[in-house]
Amino acid sequence: MDALNSTKPDDHQILVEEKLSARILTLNRPKQLNALLFQMISRLLELFIAYEEDSNVKLVIVKGKGRAFCAGGDVAALNRDINEGTWRIGAKFICMQYTLNYILATNRKPQVSILNGIVMGGGAGASIHGRFRVATENSVFAMPEIALGLFPDVGASYFMSRLPGFFGEYLGLTGTRLDGAEMLVCGLATHFVPSERLFLLEEALCKVDSSDPAIISAVINEYSKQPHMKEKSAYHRLNVIDRCFSQRTVEEIISALEREALNKKDDWISETIQSLKRASPTSLKISLRSIREGRLQGVGQCLIREYRIGCHALQGKLSKDFFEGVRAILLDKDKNPKWEPSKLELVSDHMVDSYFSMVDDEGWEDLKLPARSNLPAYASAKL
Repeated sequence: MDALNSTKPDDHQILVEEKLSARILTLNRPKQLNALLFQMISRLLELFIAYEEDSNVKLVIVKGKGRAFCAGGDVAALNRDINEGTWRIGAKFICMQYTLNYILATNRKPQVSILNGIVMGGGAGASIHGRFRVATENSVFAMPEIALGLFPDVGASYFMSRLPGFFGEYLGLTGTRLDGAEMLVCGLATHFVPSERLFLLEEALCKVDSSDPAIISAVINEYSKQPHMKEKSAYHRLNVIDRCFSQRTVEEIISALEREALNKKDDWISETIQSLKRASPTSLKISLRSIREGRLQGVGQCLIREYRIGCHALQGKLSKDFFEGVRAILLDKDKNPKWEPSKLELVSDHMVDSYFSMVDDEGWEDLKLPARSNLPAYASAKL
C-alpha cells in the first residue's frame, strides 16, 4: 500500500476502543512494525482533534500491536511514492505528520503512550510529545534518521535538546538505541511499568474519569517500578558525552572524542567515533545545528524549521543523501551508502545554511500550524 494512495484510513490500521471516559488507539500494522502511512497519521489527527472537544473523553491511551509501538514513518513506501510522482508528495506527508506532532504537544487531553517495544523516528513523534510515556523492559528507542541521510525530525530538535546535558546531541548524531530504563532516567519516558502489569494499568486508567495529570500520574505510579540500568549504558558516560558533544562543530566533537580515546581505552568511545564517521556528513551538520536551535525555540518553531529542512532533503537539489540512504539501508541493504559530499570538511556553512532557508519551488510555503489558544500550562510544556 502506498504511503499517500488515500486520505481514507483502512479501519484496521488504527483500532479504536471506547472504555468509559478513556479512548484506546492501537496502531495495527504489526508486520510493518506499525510504520505510519499518510492515512494513519490523518486518522490520528482527526481523532485527537475530536477528543479534545469531546467532554466525554478524559484521556487517550495509544499503543502498538505486536513487538513495536511504532518504528516510524513508512519511509520505503514514501520513497516509492516520491519516485513515482514528485517530492511534493513527501512534503504533504511530513506536513500532516508535523501537524499531528504539534496537536499532540499542545493537546488538552492527556495522552498515555504505552511504549512496549520499538519506538523510533515518527513513533517517537507520536508519543514523546504526549503527557505520559510508559516504557517497559521491551522498549527500544532511537532516532535513526542519520543512517538514512536525514535528520532527527518530528519535533526531535525540541525534545532531544531538552534532555540532560548534551545527551540529545549524542542520541541525534549517533542514532544510539536506548532501552526502557535509559528512557526513564533521561526523561524520554515518564514511567517504567513491567509489561506483565500493562493490562492492569490499562484497566485502571479506563476508570480514572479525570483529565488531571496529577491523578493520572498517581495511577500509573501504582504499577511502576524503578528499573535496573545496565552497566554499559551510555548514560553512565554523561560526563564524557557533555565534554565532547558540547563542542561547537561536528569536527570538534570528533576531535574531542579522539582525545578521550587517547586518554583511556574504551570500546564505547571508538564505537561512537566510528558511528559518526559512517554517517552522512551533511546530515550530521544539519542535525547538530537543528538540535542547537531547538534549545531556544518552542515546539511549533522547531517543527516549522524541521519542515524546511525536510522539504530540502526530499527535493534533492541540495543533496541526494536521503535517496542514497534509503537505497543502501532499506532497498539494496548493502549498508554502504556513498554520501556526497563524502567528508565533513567539504560541507560548507553556506551549504548548511541553505537547508534552513525557504524552499525555492513554485507554490511552496512554510508549515502553517493550527492556531492554539487558552491552553492549560500542562498542555504546552510536557518535557
